[in-house]
Amino acid sequence: MSELAGWRYCPRCREELRGGGDRVECRACGFVAYANPKPTATALVVDGDGRLLLGRRAIEPDKGLWDLPGGFIEEDEHPLDALRRELREETGLEIEPLGLFGVWMDRYGGDSTAVSTMNLVWTARVLSGDPSPADDVSELRWFARDELPSPDECAFEMVAAVLADWGTRPQQPPD
Repeated sequence: MSELAGWRYCPRCREELRGGGDRVECRACGFVAYANPKPTATALVVDGDGRLLLGRRAIEPDKGLWDLPGGFIEEDEHPLDALRRELREETGLEIEPLGLFGVWMDRYGGDSTAVSTMNLVWTARVLSGDPSPADDVSELRWFARDELPSPDECAFEMVAAVLADWGTRPQQPPD
């Protein structure tokens, strides 16, 4: 379902909107809105032993399941700044993004009204700090490639897909 489903009136001038699905417009004031995915910045943080850092979600959706550290990019925020901010907020770590690992589409939540997300995933290394769960994370844990959670233990389909992809790529030597 589109994020614009149910939009009937202009949020600026309260006139009736035209369109639907992926685009609505107001003839009175010229307002136009598009249904776009919400961008996120996520990190694959690997330690010197080749283990991957995951966080257990402390909030819904998918409370209690394993997630990659990261979150929504704020308006006018560069994705790499969002990545550093989210990692600091959730883990207490200062990280250095290394390279774009890939882009995955998903939904934030499991029902038909869940927000569409475009998830930008980078590899990263720790610059400083000790991992400590904070913000919307209840637990942090380092996972070896052969210990990764199963797909049903992962928050969001994207997390399971990223972990599967990461688990099959050649391991890079630690820096």
